[in-house]
Amino acid sequence: MMNKCSLCFSDSFDPYYNLGLEALLLETVKENECILYLWQNQRTVVIGRNQNAWQELKVEQLNKEEGHVARRYSGGGAVFQDLGNLNFTFLVHESVYDVDKQLSVILKALAKLGIHGEKNGRNDLTVENRKFSGNAYYKKHQQCYHHGTLLVNANMDDLSRYLNVSEEKLQSKGVASVRSRVVNLCEFQPSLTVEKLKEKLVEAYMDVYGGYSLIEPKQLDQQRLDELKTQFASWDWLYGRSIQFDHQLKRRFSWGSVDLQLHVDKGLIQSLNCYSDAMDQDFILALKKQLLGCRYTEVDMCSAVPIHAAADEVKELIHDSFWRD
Repeated sequence: MMNKCSLCFSDSFDPYYNLGLEALLLETVKENECILYLWQNQRTVVIGRNQNAWQELKVEQLNKEEGHVARRYSGGGAVFQDLGNLNFTFLVHESVYDVDKQLSVILKALAKLGIHGEKNGRNDLTVENRKFSGNAYYKKHQQCYHHGTLLVNANMDDLSRYLNVSEEKLQSKGVASVRSRVVNLCEFQPSLTVEKLKEKLVEAYMDVYGGYSLIEPKQLDQQRLDELKTQFASWDWLYGRSIQFDHQLKRRFSWGSVDLQLHVDKGLIQSLNCYSDAMDQDFILALKKQLLGCRYTEVDMCSAVPIHAAADEVKELIHDSFWRD
């Protein structure tokens, strides 16, 4: 039986802080308690726990444009988030975990706005068969959460630019996203804002769960929150997980061809083959030696290219592999 309902808002748009706060709420949620957590991220692609960042999005482009790559605890696919998107999380003990009840809060909030939403399969919420919300789930010990996105007026051009990555020549063992036709809720209610949706969600939460008490983030364990934020922002968490993939970089230059076949694991080039018909085989051997063990990023790989007359062209090949269409 539910005997305590709580509501928590984040006033930060930092995805690492917000994911850290979500994790802290999961650690502290009590038996027979439900917490509804509402939060927003600024220009972020959040990938699932076992996904390959480079397979899912244009990592270099997002970082260059002051966006964020984030990885959550839960599984599922990659999602683009900006301030036109609202995130929700229901955090509960497994004894009172009820996805249908939790989703009824979302659907009831939409109904208050004159929008008829539906549950579609296990992970999606739709309006007129178009997806406006993707959901994912996580359990640790007896604590569970169910979270999702709510597209209100997100920038769809950015969504397409960052997520549409060609898989050509990049073969990953990570879990790939299934692309769906998505829609902003403002297409059905043009005057809708994130704040208005948030207001209706709170009303619906009261209708379904019968009231709430407010959790102020500043009242929580700030040291633990800082630790979790640091974890979510770390290289090891974002890129260093053991998700193996192979990537081929191949091009013919005036001085000969280069065919780099990389095997990447934990974000590092663990092994590679380097084939070339170039006359200067010392350069090719040095290139192979310098790239081995290198982080799989444009900056690190370009920095590892040995000084040589052909170095700029090889760096261009590396650059193009990260900025592929």
